[in-house]
Amino acid sequence: MSKHFHGWRKSGYSEPNGHCVEVGRAADGTIGVRDTMHHGDGPTLEFSRDAWHHFLREIRAADH
Repeated sequence: MSKHFHGWRKSGYSEPNGHCVEVGRAADGTIGVRDTMHHGDGPTLEFSRDAWHHFLREIRAADH
C-alpha cells in the first residue's frame, strides 16, 4: 500500500491545460510524484530523499 503524502504542489513547468505533475511528502521524508490527470486516484511514484535529490541533480545537469 502506498504511503500517505501531504503538501502536494504542482510543478512550476505545468501546462495551462492541467497536464502536470505534483510532488508531495510523506511523514518519513519519502517524496511522492503523481500525475494530476488522475485527480489523486492514480499511481504515485515514490522516491527516497536521496534518490529524489539525485534525480533533480540529473535533470538540472541535462538542462544546461
